[in-house]
Amino acid sequence: MQIARHWRQRGARYRLEGQRHRTTGVVRFPAQTLGLGEEPNDWELVALSGRGEIYSFSVLRQPPDGYEAFAPYPVALVRLEEGPLVSAQLTDCGEADLSIGQAVEMVTRQLVDSGEDHMLVYGYKFRPVI
Repeated sequence: MQIARHWRQRGARYRLEGQRHRTTGVVRFPAQTLGLGEEPNDWELVALSGRGEIYSFSVLRQPPDGYEAFAPYPVALVRLEEGPLVSAQLTDCGEADLSIGQAVEMVTRQLVDSGEDHMLVYGYKFRPVI
């Protein structure tokens, strides 16, 4: 991962920054560039609560390169309180501890060790509410 790209994504990775439409109230995550016909003031940055519930989940037993140390590990679609559906790794739990509709909260954890440039990349994961 390039350091510059990681730096640009820090709001979404560490604070769950999304955007709220000033007129409709719709929340999207992650923040996006303006679409066709959108005005610069249509969207405002908003810090999301980091609370939600498991919409769906699975357990990865054959992880992609760079994630072998975490295997097997659960991943989920989490419906945030504000509405967006977020995909994320689950942590601090076992497969038997998980269920659809279960309350979860965002935590910051190591995502990957980039190896060649020795950069540890941290970001959001979710865990069952304690």
